[in-house]
Amino acid sequence: MRSAILAIVLLLAVTALWSATYVVYETQQVVITTLGKPNDDPVTSPGLHFKLPFLQQAHYFDKRFLEWDGEVSELPTRDKRFILVDTYARWRISDPLQFLERLENEQGAQSRLDDILDGETRNAIANHDVLEVVRTSNREPQVDQDLAEDEQAIFEPIQLGRERIRQDILAAAQARTSDLGIEILDVRLKRINYRDEDQEKVYDRMIAERKRIAARYRSEGQGEASSILGQRDRDLKEIQSGAYRTAEEIRGDADAEATAIFAGAYDRSADTRNFYELLKSLETLEATVDDDTTLLLSTDGELYRFLKKSGR
Repeated sequence: MRSAILAIVLLLAVTALWSATYVVYETQQVVITTLGKPNDDPVTSPGLHFKLPFLQQAHYFDKRFLEWDGEVSELPTRDKRFILVDTYARWRISDPLQFLERLENEQGAQSRLDDILDGETRNAIANHDVLEVVRTSNREPQVDQDLAEDEQAIFEPIQLGRERIRQDILAAAQARTSDLGIEILDVRLKRINYRDEDQEKVYDRMIAERKRIAARYRSEGQGEASSILGQRDRDLKEIQSGAYRTAEEIRGDADAEATAIFAGAYDRSADTRNFYELLKSLETLEATVDDDTTLLLSTDGELYRFLKKSGR
């Protein structure tokens, strides 16, 4: 019996000792509550700490930077354009005592941040045109060598830009969370995009622009090709004309030389002329008479006269 009582007392002592101690790590901060009422100062120094067993309870909170990642939302801009906006933020628990009283835990804080950050993002987007939300500066557009001068992009000037809008969202959200024991460190617009149906229209405009550029290049290429073909035809005709002229000149020179030879032959002695005439006559007969041809010679013809004379 005594051993059982001793064991129970020892168990209660160990339980009380265990309940009276708690460990705080480097990444933690602790709020001690006594019968549900929080103490004034949170415990932030790491190490082993003590509290009243069973009466006090330790509530642990993270000291590190925490993440909030919002859902992609479809938001209207001031110029009635609907865009998809994806945001994220970084925050920390700056006052764990106030955090415990207002939000209780990180899950409650995430839910509250959903309302605050989504709401401020919606308000900021609705108060600005889509150009202000997308662009960050009034930079000069890059010259596209494929476009004509009148087709180059012209950017309308902006007044604030995305960075200033982001800062406004951060400032408004920080003001709304100042009494919640949390501090929003940064807010970023992770992604901005058009809706699917608007994206199709943008892609169609891009495709039409590229097709127009391709058609212009094809037209210029066809014009250049026509010019090259025309020049080729002109050069070809010029070459052919030169060749024909040269051939005619050669033929004329040859005819003149042949005529001179003929004239020289006729100017020689009668025997030489007769021999030459005989050769020409034989050539003529060879060219005009074959084995199946019957030749009828007139007594008044030059060929009969020549043959008769040659026969003597």
